[in-house]
Amino acid sequence: MNEQTLAIHAGYDKDSMGTMAVPIYQTTAYEFKDTEHAANLFELKELGNIYTRLMNPTTDIFEKRFAALEHGVAAIGTASGMAAIFYAIANVAEAGDNIIVAKQVYGGTTTLTGHTIKRFGIETRYFDITNPSEIEALIDEKTKIILFESITNPSVDVADFDAIVAIAKKHNVMTCVDNTVATPIFCKPIDFGCDIVVHSASKYTTGQGLALGGVVVERENLVELIKDNPRYSHFNEPDESYHGLVYSDLPLPLFCLRMRLSLLRDLGATPSPFNSWLYIQGLETLPLRMKQHALSALKIAEFLESHPKVKKVNYPGLKSNVNYTLAQKYFPKGQSGLLSFEVSSKEEAQAIADSTEIFKVVVNIGDSKSIITHPASTTHQQLSEKELIEAGVPGGLIRLSVGLEDTQNLIDDLSKALN
Repeated sequence: MNEQTLAIHAGYDKDSMGTMAVPIYQTTAYEFKDTEHAANLFELKELGNIYTRLMNPTTDIFEKRFAALEHGVAAIGTASGMAAIFYAIANVAEAGDNIIVAKQVYGGTTTLTGHTIKRFGIETRYFDITNPSEIEALIDEKTKIILFESITNPSVDVADFDAIVAIAKKHNVMTCVDNTVATPIFCKPIDFGCDIVVHSASKYTTGQGLALGGVVVERENLVELIKDNPRYSHFNEPDESYHGLVYSDLPLPLFCLRMRLSLLRDLGATPSPFNSWLYIQGLETLPLRMKQHALSALKIAEFLESHPKVKKVNYPGLKSNVNYTLAQKYFPKGQSGLLSFEVSSKEEAQAIADSTEIFKVVVNIGDSKSIITHPASTTHQQLSEKELIEAGVPGGLIRLSVGLEDTQNLIDDLSKALN
């Protein structure tokens, strides 16, 4: 099935009532047939529902549907996009290890990997997404994962998947891609050799800013990378918390299984069933919405590129953009609804943002409503001046999340704010 059909049907075999809409299983716990059945579930002799912190029927449908859209084999829903990123790291790294992260990532990812993760004894090493050759010199025997964004937020650069994956495979290191901006409609990183994909489901997945959530997707046959790989010893050694279970010996998607049995079990950043149901509703229209987001964003980028007050426009759909060739290679169907542009100063950027009427000053993306943000004073304000420049976030940068309003109305709104 193609993605528009998968977005509507994948993962749902109608329940005994024959409901066309996916039900909300708003429950914390589940009744077992008897004590033996309960024991078998806890010992993994049988698969089934135990407790909603671990699994839920509504969330299970969301996970299966998202995995299908990303061409993955399994997925785990989380309580937020940041929880998804943290879980992806924590599932492979521990004190004494290091991770490699692109400098050009969402501000929350920068603060997580640059500050909070240090308190867990994990070192972060950074590379320039426009120069992936920097990665190789950063890898040693303690490197566990390479994390980057398919389309960066807010610098709107495009990752060279082939170059990054080639280095990762050479050293048997796992890759993790935040595909939030592109969505699985415009890019499927697993098709380009990536191992793990993460998303903030709070963005384009819901499409209306209705719920916080995230998701982690695992590629098929990830066991081939992990099995007997000394980088990932805890997948190959007995897990004493599960009576000596060895994950790499199981005929199941081992990355997601360990995340479920260890991280969801112990840390509990699980999506509510109602939020999972909202994500499912959003997925049904995601292919249609993304096409319009991209069409409008391109027209707005073209308008901004011709405006005398605009120094630079960051949108990979523009033929003049440095990322255009990579965008055509990896995102031939569209480049999402996120773009950014630069004006002469921080003060001018803030004045423009304050002057729009349809575009609202909000720190979110992927909404049906258009959003304008000044990243240097909001999402990336924790960064130093040097770090802001390295992340592609100068003071004069304005980020736009182009919504589903009439495109000409949006252009007129920006035109008035710029004049």
